[in-house]
Formats: sequence, structure tokens, C-alpha cells
Amino acid sequence: MSRIGILGAGAFGTALAIALARAGHEVALWARDAGAVAAMRETRQSPRLPGARLPEGMHPTASIAEASATETLLLAVPMQALAPLLRENATLFRQKTLVACCKGIDLESGLPPHRIIARDAPEASPALLSGPSFADDIAAGLPTALTIAAADEARAEALQRELSTPVLRLYRSTDLEGVAAGGALKNVIAIACGVVIGAGLGESARAALLTRGFAEMRRYAEAQGAQAETLAGLSGLGDLALTCTSEKSRNFAFGKRLGAAGRAETLATTEGIATARAVAARARAAGLEMPITELVAALVDGRVSVAEAAERLLSRPLRPE
Repeated sequence: MSRIGILGAGAFGTALAIALARAGHEVALWARDAGAVAAMRETRQSPRLPGARLPEGMHPTASIAEASATETLLLAVPMQALAPLLRENATLFRQKTLVACCKGIDLESGLPPHRIIARDAPEASPALLSGPSFADDIAAGLPTALTIAAADEARAEALQRELSTPVLRLYRSTDLEGVAAGGALKNVIAIACGVVIGAGLGESARAALLTRGFAEMRRYAEAQGAQAETLAGLSGLGDLALTCTSEKSRNFAFGKRLGAAGRAETLATTEGIATARAVAARARAAGLEMPITELVAALVDGRVSVAEAAERLLSRPLRPE
């Protein structure tokens, strides 16, 4: 078994650390808060995953240099925190494989995670880990399947072997663009589906929105050079199905509150908000038709009401499927 570093001690990073340590890896989990690290070491518990015990092979640390003393680093920080982390530590990340576990689009640049890595840590090798998963399921040892993607087939296969466990099954891909697009846009569609349920528009409307949202995901991904079949896999349709139908999804839950009340508190971990804004801007510039994404961006910015958004979608011209 190998030694693996994970940067980011939120729920997902901690859950991955637990799963990999249980499988026999030595895992260093980095958190900025030294007090939280000390508490995790003492109690073998994480405040982000109540009830989940930290295995002995998992080592919380407040030293990013200590956590990064591995060949493979999992970056489990929020999407909008990825670029600053890379810029601050580019020297530390030289010659490493950096696996981005965040899903979304950088609001400042409009770039997905692997392209942020290529830009800000050019001497590292970018990879992506994405797919339908909730942190508490992974921490509980429940069966989960994800996609691991790297541009090089041999590197993707090596990561697949290294990071798979008896209950965390990884499927490999070389389509970084498709995996990134699926992971990002499913959050936008999840917000839209939450709005539908929160506004009382019904399950049939959610199914329709999920389906048309999937069409938007494919359209956008293919425009980025992705393979259409990638969007039909775990990192596309699989993740979309999970996040659009579960109350455990932060994006769906945010949308549901927005649909019910017309407004909702914005949390940094609701990645679909920034992604909707970034993708809507890129789609407009490229002449891509993304009506659901456009309306989600308008809703979260308060430019349209829920009723106006529904009317706009329902009044669109009839067309072939």
C-alpha cells in the first residue's frame, strides 16, 4: 500500500481519507485549522462527519508540506479555493499527480479543475476524481463507484489501482473535459430540480428538467471537446441522477429552499451557484443555447423570480427532441 496526501479536511476529503486508510494506505489529511487538527488527533473524530471514527492509518496535519510529501495528492478543497491553493504551493506540487476532487468552474477564469492545475501548477500532472457520491456514504463504507480521469491512459490505470478499495470502485477515463463538464453542470441542474420541488411544481416537472438538463450538459461538454459517451457515465448521468433526487445534495437542497421561499442563504460549498454564472457567461460568448443554466444564474442573482423562470421555460418554442 502507498502513502497518499489529501488537502482539504471537509466532509468529502475526510471521507476519502477514512476509506483509503481502512484499505491499508497511510493517509495524511491536511487542514488549515491547527486547532481542528489537534482535536481530530485527540478524539479520532471529525466535526464534518459526526459518528465516523478516524482509522489509525489516517494522520491529520496542519502542515501542507507534510501532507504533500507523497507522489499522489488529492485536492479536496472547494472549487473556488483551488486556484489560490495551487498558486501558493506550486513549488511544493512539482512532479506530483494532483487529483482534483472538486466539481465546478472557476468563476474568475471560467476554467475547470484540470485546466486550473495545468495553468497554476504546470510541473504537476492533473487528474480528476468525480461521480455520484455522498461523503457520509463513503465514510460509512457503503459501496460507491466513481470515475478517475487522467489524460494518459497509463496514469489513469495506475491511479485506478492505487485509489480503488473493496467498496470504493473506480472506473478510469482519459476524457478530462467530459468528466469535468459532467461534475460541474450536474450541480446547476440539481439547483434547478430543487427549485421545481420547492416551488411545488411536481415530480413530473423534475423529471422533464433533469432530462433537458442532461441535454444541456452534453451540448456544453461536446463544445469543450468532450466525448458524448462520457456524459452517459458515472461522472455525468450518474452524478446527475443522485444530486437531482436527494435531499443530501447541497445544490438540490439550496434550490429547494430557493423555490419555496424565493431566496436562500448562499453557502461556499454550493458549487452550482458559481458554476451557473461561469457557464452561462461562457455559453453566451460561444453562442451555445443553455436555457436552464441561464435561468439558474438569473435566479441566484435575483434577476428573475421562480414564477418568471418557469414561465420562460414553458413558453419556449416547441421543437424536436
